[in-house]
Amino acid sequence: MMAGAGSTTVSGAGTPVAGPVGRDIFAEGLLEFLRPAVQQLDSHVHAVRESQVELREQIDNLATELCRINEDQKVALDLDPYVKKLLNARRRVVLVNNILQNAQERLRRLNHSVAKETARRRAMLDSGVYPPGSPSK
Repeated sequence: MMAGAGSTTVSGAGTPVAGPVGRDIFAEGLLEFLRPAVQQLDSHVHAVRESQVELREQIDNLATELCRINEDQKVALDLDPYVKKLLNARRRVVLVNNILQNAQERLRRLNHSVAKETARRRAMLDSGVYPPGSPSK
C-alpha cells in the first residue's frame, strides 16, 4: 500500500517503510500480483499459436485436395480462385502466428528480467547490503 505523498510505503504490519526499500516492497508486491495474469496470458498465446499451426496444416491439406479434385474432374471446374483464397488465408494465419510468437518471446524475456531483478533485490534485502547512497533499514 502507498501512504500519502513521497516515497513512504506502509508495510503489512502498518509501519511505514521509507525510501528504496519501500519501493522495492511495493514493486515486489505488484510483480507478485501481476505474475498470474502474465502466466495465464502466456499459456493462452501458446494455445492460440498451436491452434494456428493446426489451421495452417488444414488449409494446406484442403488446398492440396482441391488441386487434386480439379485435376481429376472431367468437367472443367475453376477452383483456382478458391485455392488462391485458401492460400491468402494461410498467409494471414502465418502472419498472425509470427506476431504472436514475437509478443510471446517479448513477454518471456520480460518475465525473466522481472524474476531476475526480484531475486537480486530479495538477496540484497536478505543480506542487508544496500547500494551506496540508499538508507539502511
